[in-house]
Amino acid sequence: MTSPLKNLVSKGAISMLVSAMALAASAQDAPPAWDPNYEPPRMEDGTPSFAGIWSKASLTVLERSPQFTDLVIPPAIAQRIEQGRAAATEAANAPRDPNELEAPEAGQNVGGYNAFWTDPGTALGVIDGEYRSSWIVDPADGQIPYTEAGREEAFSARQEARENFDDPEIRMAGERCSVGFGSTGTPPMLNVLYNNHVQFFQDGDTIRILAEMNHNARIIRMNTEHRDPEMRTWLGDSIGHWEGDTLVVETTNFHPQNSVRSAIRHYLYLQPDSLVEERFTRVSDDVIHYEFTVTDPDLFTQPWSAEMPLWAAEGPIYEYACHEGNYSLPGILAGARRQEALAREAASENSGGE
Repeated sequence: MTSPLKNLVSKGAISMLVSAMALAASAQDAPPAWDPNYEPPRMEDGTPSFAGIWSKASLTVLERSPQFTDLVIPPAIAQRIEQGRAAATEAANAPRDPNELEAPEAGQNVGGYNAFWTDPGTALGVIDGEYRSSWIVDPADGQIPYTEAGREEAFSARQEARENFDDPEIRMAGERCSVGFGSTGTPPMLNVLYNNHVQFFQDGDTIRILAEMNHNARIIRMNTEHRDPEMRTWLGDSIGHWEGDTLVVETTNFHPQNSVRSAIRHYLYLQPDSLVEERFTRVSDDVIHYEFTVTDPDLFTQPWSAEMPLWAAEGPIYEYACHEGNYSLPGILAGARRQEALAREAASENSGGE
């Protein structure tokens, strides 16, 4: 007869064995670290080539989600997350019975893009063999370190852009199709729900980065000084130089109407004179290591830094024909005028009845 103690020991031993096997499998399944001796392809002048199309699509986002306490996610957990997202996407893309669909009632939210139109990525970000829970690496909590005044300014600007319907230029630049929403092409370049591709073009004097969203092209002027601060462009004024095989880019003088950079998965606010330093290093045939540091003592308690991979992607990049500025924006403003007219009519009726 087997004793309860023996069963307990056997179950404990089996549990330890299973845990050990899981850890071994996790270590085995971890992505490979980058080769420190990797030699990148080079341009005629000897500088590394970034030629090609690269993607920022990823399940990892700018700030760390509360579900994670650490920067690095164990491989087994990361892979479960990726499998879960794949299953959810497959379910969302399943055919629907048209007889079960009902038109929304008047005034009801009609919803947005369905899963067919989105492409946020299928994998978590990987930096040198480690799955990452956030792009931000400093501060250690993975959060944007706003000062109290900076957070209030960011909140007020966001509310103004969302709730003010008096002037089209107050609305967010992404909504107006002037710049890709969520800081997709403006440094720092972040990943959003779809259209996450960028393409590099290089010559001796400039490096150009074409962003799929909103077909913005940023020109990095090499080995020069910033223009006068009065020259504020949508994507800022970018100047660059090489430090060994790393391209270093400094950008400031952003257009004041591009301070609010809102997306579904993150929100970022910068001032026109905020400073962004980017570092691009090609670490393999299919990865560019993209690092950036944002500095603005008026908004943040400290400079904050992040790093993310740019994955090699197949091309070409097709035109992103943004329509919101042509159709949605006039509709938003016209809807506000209609609400105001109805409010005046109601006020007039109430006044006449007294």
